[in-house]
Amino acid sequence: MKKIGVTGGIGSGKTIVCRILEHIGYPLFYADMEAKKIMLENTNLKKSICNLLGDKSYIENEINKSYISEQIFNNPSLRESLNNLVHPAVFQSFETWSMRQKSNLVFNESALLFETGSYKRFDKTILVTATEETRIKRIQLRDQLTLENITQRIQAQLKDEEKIKLADFVINNNDDQLIIPQILEIVNQL
Repeated sequence: MKKIGVTGGIGSGKTIVCRILEHIGYPLFYADMEAKKIMLENTNLKKSICNLLGDKSYIENEINKSYISEQIFNNPSLRESLNNLVHPAVFQSFETWSMRQKSNLVFNESALLFETGSYKRFDKTILVTATEETRIKRIQLRDQLTLENITQRIQAQLKDEEKIKLADFVINNNDDQLIIPQILEIVNQL
């Protein structure tokens, strides 16, 4: 079984690519969704997050996303510490999930594959790219965030130029190329 990481900056369209892969019949593990689940259900992790970021990290047993975002987006050291708490638990969950799959290819969608160094754990990686302008438009439509918030989030991630150097495959999702043929070509190479 090959384990394939799928990543891309916020608004790049990595989730669309993953849904297409699922539609084709491949198992997909959504690391960001799993991280939220683990952050809610794992008591020890919750305590560690509160010790790191403060008790405001949770409100009525729900993740206080806006508070956590405020804490980590302007503080790379805190962001790295939070990632070091959450990502090992998520990757262990992926490993357990992978063992239950019957496909020769399994995919893991993760926003911070290159930023955290976890790309090294995969057999191959796929990077989904789009211009910053395209990404901003998509995020504004989807999340109704301010331009300042969007820019902060984009700047918190590694630039595509750096990610391309690390990726095994790149999908251009600028709406000027069809993505299904790009996906099928990559799957055939895998």
